[in-house]
Amino acid sequence: MSKKIPVVAIVDDDPIVLGSLEELLESAGYAVRSFSAGGLLLASGLSGVDVLITDIGLPGIDGFELRDVVKEKYPELPVFLITGRHEIADQSRAQRADGFFRKPCDGQALLTAVGDVLRDN
Repeated sequence: MSKKIPVVAIVDDDPIVLGSLEELLESAGYAVRSFSAGGLLLASGLSGVDVLITDIGLPGIDGFELRDVVKEKYPELPVFLITGRHEIADQSRAQRADGFFRKPCDGQALLTAVGDVLRDN
């Protein structure tokens, strides 16, 4: 019986960041679903998604709002927030996330964090 490949959804409006995160996660053996906006992720649904990584600064629904909507419907789904902004206020708002990374984020640290939450779930 084959083992299920974990699915990581990524939301980021920067195509370069989106592409590099896709490459990083796929190289580590994850299946990746990428979206340029939170609304697109919500429209496609979260069925089968094991981890969500979202940028905070998104057009429309921002990463904090997306996390809140997702956690309301799927409280067990791990959500990681990433940001290129450096406001200290964001750290307190990030408390309800499973992880918080600043861009450019350390790829190995992100992979370790994703692996850890998948093992724990």
